Amino acid sequence: MLVLEAIILSVIAASTPLLLAASGELVVERAGVLNLGVEGMMIVGAACGFAGAYLSGCTIVGALCGILAGAAMAAIFGALTLGLAVNQVATGLALTIFGVGLSGLIGRGFVGQKIVPAPHLNLPILTDLPVVGKILFGEDAFVYVSIALIIGIWQFLYRTRPGLVLRAVGDNHVSAHALGYPVLKIRMLAVLFGGACAGLAGAFLPLAYTPFFIPGMTAGRGWIALALVVFSSWRPGRLVAGAYLFGAVSILQLHTQALGLGIPPQLMSSLPYLATIVVLVLISRTRGTAGSAAPASLGIVFVPDR
Repeated sequence: MLVLEAIILSVIAASTPLLLAASGELVVERAGVLNLGVEGMMIVGAACGFAGAYLSGCTIVGALCGILAGAAMAAIFGALTLGLAVNQVATGLALTIFGVGLSGLIGRGFVGQKIVPAPHLNLPILTDLPVVGKILFGEDAFVYVSIALIIGIWQFLYRTRPGLVLRAVGDNHVSAHALGYPVLKIRMLAVLFGGACAGLAGAFLPLAYTPFFIPGMTAGRGWIALALVVFSSWRPGRLVAGAYLFGAVSILQLHTQALGLGIPPQLMSSLPYLATIVVLVLISRTRGTAGSAAPASLGIVFVPDR
């Protein structure tokens, strides 16, 4: 039972940054914008989050620094793609490259330093329950925030008028503009929200996952988050299942090496992307069902309506 509990806790920890980053990107893509700079925003969020927590001695300050850093990176992306109509794909890739370099500059003075990791919830009796105690009542705040975030996004997209407007902008920005909705403003707010989520996901890594910062510690999680959004066919419920599935695959990779099963770790690392390709094929073959969730304007360079 202890082994099972340890594995589940490891899966939750590995899945949390994916869920945080993918939740924000889902909103961005539902608004009809494709931001490939998630990896760059995450790594800058990690560097700024660790720097803020180390200098202040407070995990909350570190998390806020990560959120602001991710939002600032997203603001650059939004200014270029929405304000100047620069190609979204090229800008997103450039943002990732820029983020990797900037994080190295910000974090170079903090490499090798350690902080106290984010505290875990500890409720008398409940946290001590066998198996489910630590899983349900013994996680850190980032885990609970990720669950609350995806529930809030689901409520926003499908139960509120602003969420309906955002989806309308993503489906057909020309019609939304003709109805009087501020397309650029809505998309910019979505991009900023996605950047804040990516920054928080990056901050989770040095503040809770490992209590130190090293360059490149996101290790491609931003790209997995992008794949996860497509894997979920842009639906919040499927996003949760996909995030924990992808997190389980990353943990499974470590266990297969420890058990000496002879499965190449590179093959295990590629499984999330292979699964995404399979899902894309299935979506293309059933466009009337799962494919209907995809924003119609996604991936098309947006020319602002002046």
